[in-house]
Amino acid sequence: MIRWQKKAVATGAALSLAIALAACSSSGGKQEEQKADGGGGNVANTPRMKIAFITHAAPGDTFWDLVRKGAEAAAAKDNVELQYSGDPEGANQANLVQTAIDARVDGIAVTLAKPDAVSANVKKAVAAGIPVTVLNGGIEQWKAAGAIAYFGQDERIAGQAAGEKLTQIGAKKAVCVIHEQGNVGLEARCQGLKDKFPTVENVYITGTDMPGSTTTMTSKLQQDKAVDYVVTLGAPFAIAAVKAVKDSGSSAKIGTFDTNKDLVGAIKEGTVEWAVDQQPYLQGYLAVDNLWLYKTNGNTIGGGKATLTGPAFIDKTNVAAVEKFAANGTR
Repeated sequence: MIRWQKKAVATGAALSLAIALAACSSSGGKQEEQKADGGGGNVANTPRMKIAFITHAAPGDTFWDLVRKGAEAAAAKDNVELQYSGDPEGANQANLVQTAIDARVDGIAVTLAKPDAVSANVKKAVAAGIPVTVLNGGIEQWKAAGAIAYFGQDERIAGQAAGEKLTQIGAKKAVCVIHEQGNVGLEARCQGLKDKFPTVENVYITGTDMPGSTTTMTSKLQQDKAVDYVVTLGAPFAIAAVKAVKDSGSSAKIGTFDTNKDLVGAIKEGTVEWAVDQQPYLQGYLAVDNLWLYKTNGNTIGGGKATLTGPAFIDKTNVAAVEKFAANGTR
């Protein structure tokens, strides 16, 4: 894969750890709790600890299944009771952080896609002596909130990489499809795209309404025949864009951020050209594992800088190397 990342940002320590993968399903619903038992395989002999893992996951977004699997794998290895919950509404996510504080958990892993709503409670957790790691969203805000580490990609830089790709392949006009309004990471992706490829227009859809999202994209492509590239910000929406292109009679090509099993198959088939991969499984894994390392040995990852897990491009040239992991539900 082609890795494209900011200088002077730590990429983190290479972790060679035995992983016992906890098998369970995920629906990503509101205030869902999952406890991953650390039985079987090579499990740490450190005292049992409890970690709250709180995201802004919307129901049905398969990206978070990958994040969760990584978190559960680290929890199984580290003898951690993992309590997973997600809510796309910032206020509700903040309440989940407060619930974790009240429960006196040993650590919190949280996303800061909506930092204005959530950061204050992260600071409360830190003040209460609970270490916090941030993942996926909040690369500009995690330090100010008092977290010990950040795991994810710089979304604006990832967007710039996608913009450079559009320029290189000779695209003329693109739409950047944002599926969650108010998400700072998604806005940063589209801004980065525009930094390097100015002829781009943002299109907003409601990510929890896939039929409506498809209709919105179809209408846009019917109205603006100049659009020759659709860039979506999540794998399910790229699959919806394939249908929108067909229904509209457009010849636009499709690129996306993030992957899942279906998306990897679409790249192999050629209905989607490429994906920007931020390795969500790794984000979940490291966010939990760093809390265990911090509690048991005082370690932090990243040297005070964000640990970048992406971006990397997946296309027809390297999709075969990813396909077997996607089949396992971890890429």
